[in-house]
Amino acid sequence: MKNIVAVNTKKQLATFIDFPHDLYKGDPNYVPELFIAQKDLLTTHPFHKHSSLQCFLLYDGEKVIGRIAAILNNNYNKLNNVKDGFFGFFDCIDDQEAANLLLETADQWVKDKGVTGKILGPVNFSTNESCGLLIEGFDSPPVVMMPYNAPYYATLLEQWGFQKNVDLIAWKFNGDNYDDRSVKLMDKLEERLKRSNVTIRKINMKNFKQEAANLREVYNKAWDKNLGFVPLNDEEFDYQAKDLKLVLDADFCFVAEQDGKLVGFGAAIPDMNQIQIKIKKGRLLPTGIFKLLFGKKNVTGIRILLLGVVDGYRKMGIEACLYGNIIKSYRAKNFKYAEAGWTLEHNDLVNNAIKAIKGDPYKKYRIYEKAV
Repeated sequence: MKNIVAVNTKKQLATFIDFPHDLYKGDPNYVPELFIAQKDLLTTHPFHKHSSLQCFLLYDGEKVIGRIAAILNNNYNKLNNVKDGFFGFFDCIDDQEAANLLLETADQWVKDKGVTGKILGPVNFSTNESCGLLIEGFDSPPVVMMPYNAPYYATLLEQWGFQKNVDLIAWKFNGDNYDDRSVKLMDKLEERLKRSNVTIRKINMKNFKQEAANLREVYNKAWDKNLGFVPLNDEEFDYQAKDLKLVLDADFCFVAEQDGKLVGFGAAIPDMNQIQIKIKKGRLLPTGIFKLLFGKKNVTGIRILLLGVVDGYRKMGIEACLYGNIIKSYRAKNFKYAEAGWTLEHNDLVNNAIKAIKGDPYKKYRIYEKAV
């Protein structure tokens, strides 16, 4: 007997967070999320001050067989003048009836909240957080802060009636898998930018608070037209910046300035999933914390997490220079790989910049939509 239960207690929330560990037991590419980070995201994140969500568990008898979160992002709807809803944190056994129950429950919840447009997902709050369903590239683990799911998920969603909204691309650089001509071209491009008083520099970690304040303004302007993007308020940006500061390496964070004014930035972080994949059920205690702390020095990959240039400074080559400087640092440190992503499939400006330095589109994620 299958039945849906709304998550309302601490015990239920722990069960919700832990379900993927059992579902993907034995999968060599599965990376457990850190329990404490997921708990904070679902309970104390600044998102909850302006919007809402409801988590649900699906049981078959006493066994959990699926989970989903129905999400109402008021800031997204206000910004875009729509009445849409989202679903996220979707995990399910390979059973269409089970998936239907989860999706119908999320659909009904957003309707009850006044949604009359679409339901989109999987999106965990907004595109500022983890989003997209993996549809290509199942042969390797996800990098840090990227989602993972079984191949059958796409069928479960599409059989229920979801259609493609947009695809997101993750690009990979392996070792020296690009030629020096692209680097030389980038160096010439950077010299040309200097003639317009645009310079590229590393982020100043000693002045991180001020740098972060400037970056927030650029971040919100640079992504203003990206699908699903919602500008971060001060509290939300500080929340994310505080977490990122713990793993940031200045050698992988660059800003573009014109006469001292920030007009773009690119940032990469170490692929901490190389360590997290070894932390059982995402628990930092009793031994996970030591794996995390002492394992960082052995990480051999990065994810280019953020790259944006404000309107008026695009098509100057700034994007290519930011990417290129990060890749040069990654080569200098003898890292084995770098992932750039995600990017929207139709963002030709950024995608062409990545192609120019021999990025390989090795994974693809999809955001789905359905009229409610």
